[in-house]
Amino acid sequence: MNNDAMNILVVDDEDRIRRLLKMYLERENFIITETGNGEDALFLALENDYDLILLDLMLPKMDGIEVAKQLREKKETPIMMLTAKGEETNRVQGFEVGADDYIVKPFSPREVVLRVVAILKRTQLAKPKKQENPDLIIFPHLEIDNQAHRVLSDGKPVNLTPKEYDLLLYLAQAPDQIFGREQLLREVWKYEFFGDLRTVDTHVKRLREKLAQQSEVASKMIVTVWGLGYKFNSHYENKE
Repeated sequence: MNNDAMNILVVDDEDRIRRLLKMYLERENFIITETGNGEDALFLALENDYDLILLDLMLPKMDGIEVAKQLREKKETPIMMLTAKGEETNRVQGFEVGADDYIVKPFSPREVVLRVVAILKRTQLAKPKKQENPDLIIFPHLEIDNQAHRVLSDGKPVNLTPKEYDLLLYLAQAPDQIFGREQLLREVWKYEFFGDLRTVDTHVKRLREKLAQQSEVASKMIVTVWGLGYKFNSHYENKE
């Protein structure tokens, strides 16, 4: 992947960690902006179009959870959470406010770089390409335009995070096929996710909620198959 002119915001209250991440990421030709507190991070993230944000959970002035929550109200910038807290509840909390990935301190800087590259590859591939026909997936009440990276529910746009979009697209491309949580983690997230199956549940819940804001029918097309996983029901009908 060509990393030229790709901008990353690094947010951590420890100078040492910011310097370390900056050094490794600049070796891969990323352009780095850094800050040490949450208020500045939110301001920078809203004022600039970063390709990805590395965001510490514990920050002065405004913690990372609140930064991510407020940012998600305006933008879909991919977020990787950095934190010393490794408990499952902290991971789930990060995903609930829209984080795309999560890494626990102490971490390998090289692993961070690899995860950054993986996220950016997925988001860049999903961007529209010039002089190509739109790649449309159309169901009653739901339309996915993969060239424009856009989801419409009953003709109205649905604001999804990159990972929520990837999950919806993956399910919709194979309607009525059942996918287990482990398979979704492997295929959508593209690497082993430490067996944290609740990651999938959290994203499905958020995806349904966002679709339901425009169409209850569209939200119910993502079906839980108890004991097995999830599927996209292309034949769902509103019987009310």
